[in-house]
Amino acid sequence: MALRSIWNGTITFGMVNVPIKLYSATTSKTVSFRQVHVTDGCRIEHRRMCPTDEEVVPGDEVVKGYDTGDGRYVVMGKDEIKAAAGDRGKVVHLTEFVDAAAIDPVFFEKTYFLGSRDDEDAYRLVHAALLKSGRAGLGYFTFHNREYLAAVRALDDQVLGLHTMRFHDELVDLKTLAPAEPSRAPSKKEIDMAGQLVGALDTDFAPEEYEDHHREAVLALVARKAEGEDIDLVSDEPAPRSDDLLAALEASLAAGSGAGDAKPRKKRAKATDAAAKKPPGAKKKAPVKKKTTAKAKD
Repeated sequence: MALRSIWNGTITFGMVNVPIKLYSATTSKTVSFRQVHVTDGCRIEHRRMCPTDEEVVPGDEVVKGYDTGDGRYVVMGKDEIKAAAGDRGKVVHLTEFVDAAAIDPVFFEKTYFLGSRDDEDAYRLVHAALLKSGRAGLGYFTFHNREYLAAVRALDDQVLGLHTMRFHDELVDLKTLAPAEPSRAPSKKEIDMAGQLVGALDTDFAPEEYEDHHREAVLALVARKAEGEDIDLVSDEPAPRSDDLLAALEASLAAGSGAGDAKPRKKRAKATDAAAKKPPGAKKKAPVKKKTTAKAKD
């Protein structure tokens, strides 16, 4: 299914203009539920009610109001709110370029793909320049009647991406998370062992290897209940805890994994290569079967 652009505009910096199309980079796979009446299964309706008139308010009589904090609302029309976004037109004006790796991902709000529009040469030129330099262009643009700070960077060998950005004052101050009293600093032995454990689980990031187990479990339960099957509820179990951190690290390293049965892909690949290099006639050990218990969680 071909992607449809949700916004057409132009990237500009200096005297360079790059016509682009904006595409959503993600699609929601969240399992959605509707509110229904438990006695008859009928879907619940939500209506706009005015508590003063005790009547349903039609949509054309509903406006946006800003709460001033003293019980009053300043009513703002759509055109007035649109005016606050300024008149940038359909332009992403990049004013400076920074090291893309220096931008903490916490500043990225939403990601979009950028496609070429009418000028492939200009698109490829900007992409090549950003890819080679490792830089990201920063600037402002107006989208859906509001102004965003945006970062434009090369996502791979062919495509540009645009991230809408959070502003610095939208981030929670990390100092508020600091403990009231300083905790014990980890020992050198603990740090070294933790590093060994991280190294043992090291692998290359492959997003296709990770599945949404919760969504699959919810849909499976829905299908079973639709067939009239009773669902056994699973109580929450407390997370395992060890007060002896050093002992937990030693046990994890001795077990050869810090994540239960989940072995790093790189380690599995090496094990496969090693098995392939065994001399002819070498005896194979019988595989040990592990018992697993699947539990559905909320």
